[in-house]
Amino acid sequence: MKAEKSHHPVVCFGETLWDILPGAKLPGGAPVNVAYHLNKLGKNPAVISRIGCDELGRELLQVWEARNVNTQFFQRDKKNSTGKVYAELRENNEVLYDIVKPVAWDHIQWQEEYFQLIQQAAYFVFGSLATRSRQSKSTLFKCLEAAQTKVLDINLRPPHFNKKIVEELLAKADVLKLNLAELQLITGWFNDYANDEDRMHLLKDKFHLDIIIVTKGGDGAILNIGAQFYHHPGYTVKVADTVGSGDAFLAATISKLIDRAPPGEIIDFASRFGAYIASQEGGCPQYALHAINQTKFLQNAIHN
Repeated sequence: MKAEKSHHPVVCFGETLWDILPGAKLPGGAPVNVAYHLNKLGKNPAVISRIGCDELGRELLQVWEARNVNTQFFQRDKKNSTGKVYAELRENNEVLYDIVKPVAWDHIQWQEEYFQLIQQAAYFVFGSLATRSRQSKSTLFKCLEAAQTKVLDINLRPPHFNKKIVEELLAKADVLKLNLAELQLITGWFNDYANDEDRMHLLKDKFHLDIIIVTKGGDGAILNIGAQFYHHPGYTVKVADTVGSGDAFLAATISKLIDRAPPGEIIDFASRFGAYIASQEGGCPQYALHAINQTKFLQNAIHN
């Protein structure tokens, strides 16, 4: 592991794995994807995850370290294998995921050093997928007790969630990021609303959320802070695949929140960032930040 700064403004918790695509094997897992992009943006995040003591685990560790992801808090599992997801690319840039279970990141153990690590961070990023197992869910909820601003990146992949756990996670969150289909699904549990803003109002009021971000695929994104809604039409790129573009969107959002940027700047930069990653292969492509600003965009991109 490369030398790291002692303080981590962001801590990400959850799965790290290999995305197995047709013809390619790419490093992934939403929390580590977010951390990868945050590191590119100069925010020095830490990641709490777990890999197997197998060849895939050793290879994954090497890949993340080569990409300057902090792996200090990666646990090693002698019993369970490193995570794998089989991704099938369908029409209209839709991706179907087969998430192997059980694997190492289903067994993330609590360690006392996490309390100080998380308590000192401004943001703690977590998702719903890590709650599919009792062990990782238990550890996550201990982490949440120490967290300051809790960022929930909903990742509803059937059959790895249920209404009860989603409500429990929403009740813990301060910031919520989800896509339009997830917004419609969750709010449909409580009532029937005609428009996206009403759905966002429901979640904000019911779960006392400070910020909600909704990505809308080719129709852009919506950011809600306070009483204000900020709509962005998105950017158009030639899509390579949409794997991880939403993670890049979230990383860009958190980076701009740390920088105390105005909301309009936050959603524009996040939309641009997510679109750029959709134009590259995999969730964590090699890139330089200046490429994002130099890329020629049109309106409407895809970042689920």
